[in-house]
Amino acid sequence: MHEIVKSIRAKARQNPRTIILPEMEDERMQAAARVIEDEGIANLIKLSRDNLDRAKVDVYTEEFYEMRKAKGLSLDAARRYMENPLFYAAMEVRKGNADGMVAGAVNTTADVVRSVLYCIGLAPRARVICGAFFMVVEGSPYGENGVLLFADSAVVPVPNEKQLAHIGIYTARLAREILDVEPRVAFLSYSSKGSAEGPEIERIRKAVAIAHDIAPEIILDGELQVDAAIIPEVAQHKVKDSPVAGRANVLIFPDLEAGNISYKLVERLAGARAIGPILLGSAKPCSDLSRGCSAEDIVDCVAITVIRANQQSNEEKTN
Repeated sequence: MHEIVKSIRAKARQNPRTIILPEMEDERMQAAARVIEDEGIANLIKLSRDNLDRAKVDVYTEEFYEMRKAKGLSLDAARRYMENPLFYAAMEVRKGNADGMVAGAVNTTADVVRSVLYCIGLAPRARVICGAFFMVVEGSPYGENGVLLFADSAVVPVPNEKQLAHIGIYTARLAREILDVEPRVAFLSYSSKGSAEGPEIERIRKAVAIAHDIAPEIILDGELQVDAAIIPEVAQHKVKDSPVAGRANVLIFPDLEAGNISYKLVERLAGARAIGPILLGSAKPCSDLSRGCSAEDIVDCVAITVIRANQQSNEEKTN
């Protein structure tokens, strides 16, 4: 197990939070739950269609109907949603009965994100929900001792410049929160600082400028080709005056196609662990999963969700 993964689990064990798992019919979820409970990583609420609290289903149906009726939702449709463990779990998080949710081993990303948006909503001042992966490559010299964050690899098909800027900011903050490192964010492209021109490159440049304005404390740069972003020798030839080039540990992709293809290639060809996607921008910490995930992936997503729940609790106490 990579040292950073060990540290993430250890950090979660310091203050376990209540995390809800709504896909307990799945054998990987069952195996992960045993590890989580044995290691004391989180306090779990384990849901399946057979163990929903019928009284809560009734209450949540009425509340969800009131929340969504202006969108055309009927009472019968609201009940169908609340009889789905995924949406029931999201309501449990909304009501404060759980500190976070991890799902996606069975449900699609679209369904997981829909449950989060409909029931939990966006965080204050958030502009978008996106998905970031922790890519853990044993023995790699790149990123943070072989760990890089990839975003958005899960949710937004073609983010506009403002969305792209926020994706970079959210992912940088996640890196600092979970890894306790200084994030160095590269906005990726097929161009490195003017080596090519085009409307897509201009969108990335605008995103970088917006991110600089919103979060000047974050080290970020773009547009950068991926080799210039992570390999010092290449950066010396292509981009000599960048604060990020050759040292990036957070990679922001121009669109979902690039981000999704890239994480799966790295996972399969380099034997990387892909932990996530961690959903960013929601009012409460939630993690999606790839339907190809392992039990270990679930354990580590839960650990990350615990750490984020603790961070959110600390911020609420100080505000």
